[in-house]
Order: sequence, then structure tokens, then C-alpha cells
Amino acid sequence: MRPGKMIREVLQSIFRKPATILYPAAKLDMPDKFRGKLKYYANACIGCKLCMRDCPTGAITISKVGEKKYEAVINLARCIYCAQCVDSCPKKALEATKDVELAQLDEKKLTITFTVDDPEGKVTS
Repeated sequence: MRPGKMIREVLQSIFRKPATILYPAAKLDMPDKFRGKLKYYANACIGCKLCMRDCPTGAITISKVGEKKYEAVINLARCIYCAQCVDSCPKKALEATKDVELAQLDEKKLTITFTVDDPEGKVTS
């Protein structure tokens, strides 16, 4: 390889638009139907537990907390984001969001409990 050819390539790349985005400075625009962090709607859940049975990793636990009231514990550390649970829910009580920024140093922060009283979910330790 000739040194002149490499210098020409370096100088040309200085003026080209980058092929990557400047993440995390520029936010990601995820496409529709992206399978990110799961969200649970407790008021829509009927307690059939199809999502638990269809989850290949056992990341979802649905438990009854009252008369027709259910809570979900989702372990995002175990979830493989396949959205099989979302597809199998007959009442659409689960949704795959576009949230991709889930990195944590503490694995306990990846277990989220969704209740009727707290629809946004809280981290359980």
C-alpha cells in the first residue's frame, strides 16, 4: 500500500458525514414495533397468566393482590425482549415500549413491580 493513497483516504474522511449517530448526545429514534422495556397495565389484566406461560425465560410473575386486581413483577435482567408475552396477552395488558436505555450496575434495579396503585412501576430491591 502506498502512503499517499492512505493520506488521501484520511483527508476525504474528514469531510464526510459520519456513518454513526452521536449517542448518547443525540437521542435514539427507535422504529415502530420496537421491542424494548415492558410496560404492564394492571387495570386491563384478567389474571390468565398466559404471559407467564409463554415467556421463554420466566421473566414475568403475575400475582393476585385483591378481587380482580393483579400485580406484575418483571425481571428485565432475565427478559430477552422477544415480546412473546405482549403477543399472547388477550387483553393487551402488556406493551413493549421503545425504551432501550436499561443498563444498570445493580441487577436489583432491573426488577420492576407494577401494581394497580403504581401503574408506572417501581424498582423492587
